[in-house]
Amino acid sequence: MIPPLSVMAGASFVRGAVPPLEPDEDTAREWLVRELAKSEYQNAKPNPIDEFFNRIWEWIASLFSTDGTGGLGINPAWIFVILAIVLVVIAVVIFGRPRAIARRRAANQSVFLEDDDRSVAELRAAADQAARASDWGLATTERFRAISRSLSDRTLISMRPGTTAQGVARAAATPFPDEAGPLRDAANVFDEVRYLGHTTDASAYEVVRDLDLRLENKRPATLIPAETVAR
Repeated sequence: MIPPLSVMAGASFVRGAVPPLEPDEDTAREWLVRELAKSEYQNAKPNPIDEFFNRIWEWIASLFSTDGTGGLGINPAWIFVILAIVLVVIAVVIFGRPRAIARRRAANQSVFLEDDDRSVAELRAAADQAARASDWGLATTERFRAISRSLSDRTLISMRPGTTAQGVARAAATPFPDEAGPLRDAANVFDEVRYLGHTTDASAYEVVRDLDLRLENKRPATLIPAETVAR
């Protein structure tokens, strides 16, 4: 029995609505581009950080090669590179760390803090104010700073960041050799108060203050500037 024409027409319409099962090359490429443009594919792409670490991992993996038996072995050409890196790390640990600690320790024991640019007059005024408040430790340290600043301003000693109280005393002994002992004693008091946490009294402050006044009014034994103050 032959189906009605209307049925045949409907079947023909349905068959025409179904896309071809084997698209041509251009159609397949278009479908692929549309599919990859979807958000789920874009979100799955690695970000720049992931790509950076992936490259590092690939470089590390490239240092190794498989031998003929299928075992994992290191490329001989990279043995020297790895040894050099290890030696550099050891050298930094052995030699760099102690020097860094020494630099930090020197900076922590300096006469002046990094941002202390007070004048001699300001330092003496701070010392006198602390003395009036009976803060003899602060008064003594500020007075020794005044000595250091005064000698530096007079170009009798040369100071640099990290200069210690002992360095000031040693350098100042060149233009004032007869004050070498009092300078050393004043530096010791400064270190004891400032870095060892010791207390002091009015008499210790008066000794440092009198030393400041003597040096201010004393003619140096030599007009040649002293050596740069040691740390």
